[in-house]
Amino acid sequence: MTAIPQSPYRRAIGAREADLHPRLRLYFSAIPAGHVGVGEGVFTRAGTPRRWLWPFLRPLEKRGVLFAGWERDVPFRVLNRTIVFRAIAEREFHRPSGTWIMQDAVALGRYGRIVDELGEPGTIAASFDVDVRDGALLLTSVRVGVRWGRLRVRLPRLLSPTVRLIERFDDERAQQHVTLTVDAPLIGRVYEYEGWFDYRIEKENG
Repeated sequence: MTAIPQSPYRRAIGAREADLHPRLRLYFSAIPAGHVGVGEGVFTRAGTPRRWLWPFLRPLEKRGVLFAGWERDVPFRVLNRTIVFRAIAEREFHRPSGTWIMQDAVALGRYGRIVDELGEPGTIAASFDVDVRDGALLLTSVRVGVRWGRLRVRLPRLLSPTVRLIERFDDERAQQHVTLTVDAPLIGRVYEYEGWFDYRIEKENG
């Protein structure tokens, strides 16, 4: 028997779903089998302007976690799928140097938190608290771990970066807005992206 797809986001949001903007309820719902959620828009900014960080970020860029650079007005496309209990996403950043793909898989973790595994193969795993405010969804990391080959390390809280994601819908623009920031202790902002996009669910070719 084929398992019915379930959205980890909707399960984590629970009774707060009624406070979420209707368009975001669609975005965070499970994608039916044979379909894909497609978002297309532009990141007004993405990456980090701190050039000294770029060499340290390049290994993560190769694994599809984040990229080493700082760019504005970057066209992008996100492809969302639900596979059983996980939300699988590919984000295509159409950079001047070529298309770069960020990959992640989201599942429901303990205590109603969201666990996001980023990269291919899975390299960074972050656990998030989930909140709904003014119709928007907010994710704030509480734990971050690194997976590299056989190495598995959960970063101590004093060293762990804080990742924040805000998804909201702007009725005036009739577009969805996303903001992601990564802040490290002592250093401050080490990565971010922000942009606007349109979203739809369509049948998957093939």
